[in-house]
Amino acid sequence: MTPDTAENSRLAFALCLTFILMVPLAIAGLALINTGLGRSRSAAHAMTSSLCVISVAVLVYFAWGFAIQGYPDLTFFGGAGHGTDGMRSTFAPAAIAALLAFFSVALASLIPLGAASDRWRISAACASTVLFAGCIYPVYARLAWRQFLSPDVKLGLGHFFIDVGGSGVIQVTGGLTALSLAWLLGPRRGKYSSNGMPAAIPAHNGVFVVFGCMLAWIGWMGLNSASAILYAWLPIETSVLVAVNTTFSAMAAALTAAAITRIRFRKPDASLIANGWVGGLVASSAGCASLKPATAVLTGFVAGALVVLAIEFLEFTLKIDDPCGSVSVHAVAGIWGLLAVGIFSGGLGQLLAQLVGVATLLGFVLPLTYGLNWLLGRFIPHRVSVDGERQGLDLHELGADAYPEFAVHADEFMQR
Repeated sequence: MTPDTAENSRLAFALCLTFILMVPLAIAGLALINTGLGRSRSAAHAMTSSLCVISVAVLVYFAWGFAIQGYPDLTFFGGAGHGTDGMRSTFAPAAIAALLAFFSVALASLIPLGAASDRWRISAACASTVLFAGCIYPVYARLAWRQFLSPDVKLGLGHFFIDVGGSGVIQVTGGLTALSLAWLLGPRRGKYSSNGMPAAIPAHNGVFVVFGCMLAWIGWMGLNSASAILYAWLPIETSVLVAVNTTFSAMAAALTAAAITRIRFRKPDASLIANGWVGGLVASSAGCASLKPATAVLTGFVAGALVVLAIEFLEFTLKIDDPCGSVSVHAVAGIWGLLAVGIFSGGLGQLLAQLVGVATLLGFVLPLTYGLNWLLGRFIPHRVSVDGERQGLDLHELGADAYPEFAVHADEFMQR
């Protein structure tokens, strides 16, 4: 290796590592969004649950999920490396990809918390995360990135399934798990009246939500850029296009959500705009390196509209109480992102390949995650008691309010 080549390699490594270290900002942003969109009397519980779930997800994935995904041979997992040579080998591309994988599964594990907020026990959330990080996520990740949907297999269509930044692997798997848990838990007390009409339960802290969107934007650029380099083997220079596409999609989605809510409700809705923003980030991930900036804008426009309409459809028609819009933002926008790659980037063959990936998510991941969490509920109750929900999860499970100097209980929730 010549000195110039070695220097370029070190520069590429440093840049890639920088991208990966941006990803925890997306995790922090999503945790803030989930907390801000929930009730004030469960705010500390939401953040504490996020810390616990992230910890469980990463450690379980380290223990066996990573091997299920198909990377069992790294030295820090007990491979053959020893001494200084062994230590140096842990900084190979496979090892840095492992670091990105740890952050990715942590991000995905937070998605169900949003749909189950204000009523999900911490113990049940941690147990469910064991199933998610140890089975559901790595199994689909292996299918999508290393098995029959991988670039080595063209599905008989002349194209392989494309999911560079994880619209399907990270976002839709988390979103479908969120859907399963929202079904199993049922709606929050006071959400639906006796005639089935949903009551508006506004976000308790809009600043948390919007600031979380800003953090998520930075983290998503790192996630998509690092994924393009490590999973799609694209050159470092591609990261510029990835950042542009990620940003354009989020901005177009947010403006679309603002326009739709302005037309429908006469005033733009801050929480739906925030959900639209994150939906645009989600939709950008699959094709972040293959879309053109103009088609990234179109992807964002559609994602923003789908998120707003899907939230309304789930709440009014299906009677699914999803306080943070996790199903719409991550599952619906993620599926759209996968399809957008086929529509805008590769013709009919690519679209059919993307449809195979989506069908696998809906036909395999959704029944698997629902069945496993239903079975878990037979042993560990998912939902807090009626009194616990009325009291608030901060006091009920943690023993202290997030805002002890304020009255956070509305009168209607103090009544039986």
